[in-house]
Amino acid sequence: MQTRRRFVFGAAFAAISASLHGWQPTLPLQAGSVRFAAIGDMGTGETPQYELAARMESFRQAFPFDFVITLGDNIYGGSGARDYRSKFEIPYAPLLDAGVKFYASLGNHDSPSQSLYKPFNMNGQQYYTFTKGNVQFFALDSSYMRPKELAWLETELKKSEADWKICYFHHPLYSSGGFHGSSTELRGILEPLFITYGVQVVFAGHEHSYERVKPQQGISHFVEGASGQLRKGDLRKGSVLTAAGYDQDRSFMLVEIAGDAVHFQTVSRTGQTVDSGVILRSAIR
Repeated sequence: MQTRRRFVFGAAFAAISASLHGWQPTLPLQAGSVRFAAIGDMGTGETPQYELAARMESFRQAFPFDFVITLGDNIYGGSGARDYRSKFEIPYAPLLDAGVKFYASLGNHDSPSQSLYKPFNMNGQQYYTFTKGNVQFFALDSSYMRPKELAWLETELKKSEADWKICYFHHPLYSSGGFHGSSTELRGILEPLFITYGVQVVFAGHEHSYERVKPQQGISHFVEGASGQLRKGDLRKGSVLTAAGYDQDRSFMLVEIAGDAVHFQTVSRTGQTVDSGVILRSAIR
């Protein structure tokens, strides 16, 4: 089975590499910038996940990103060695071999034991923070939002001196997805902290589609839960929340933070750019 999966990945990567000849990112590739990818709901072990992973590696050759944030549901169906192998280590082997780090957050289909899995860089913590350049990231466990986690988050946000504060977790505070929709209870808990302490960008998964939400309370929200799973046609048409959305195929995000700007590009499994843009810090609140 693993030999077959390696063959699938190899074939997908070869085909995708050929199709990307001459591809140029819309991102600025500015010296000293913070560059990463964002994926969510990816850990199926199925062929589309492998194809999307191959697409990510091909795009990395033109846009060298250093790390990946995961938005939960990292490993579906179990957390044994075979699951980690077929649903993470094999599909993302080229990225891992190139030194790209993954910083995971947990979803409702994930075991808390994933925090002990070294390649997820959680260091045994179900929520944690790390800094890259002028950006501080806060990975949260939105499935078990206990008072201890909220107190930790407020303390860490309050003492942060980063230019950019980015939170990421599984359940979206705002979503036009027809299956789940917005996590309003979680919003009531987290959004006041985000507003008070100047969080500018939030990434979430859970909905198996991509959506860029219109800024809410001065905060930019992205939902990327279609990196392995897909709920085709699930985004509600005409939603007042949606700035841009894509629910026709799997996708991932590329992000570059350069000075006072966050540049983003969302790419489908077939290599189509389905959304792109820039968020300026001077324009926030």
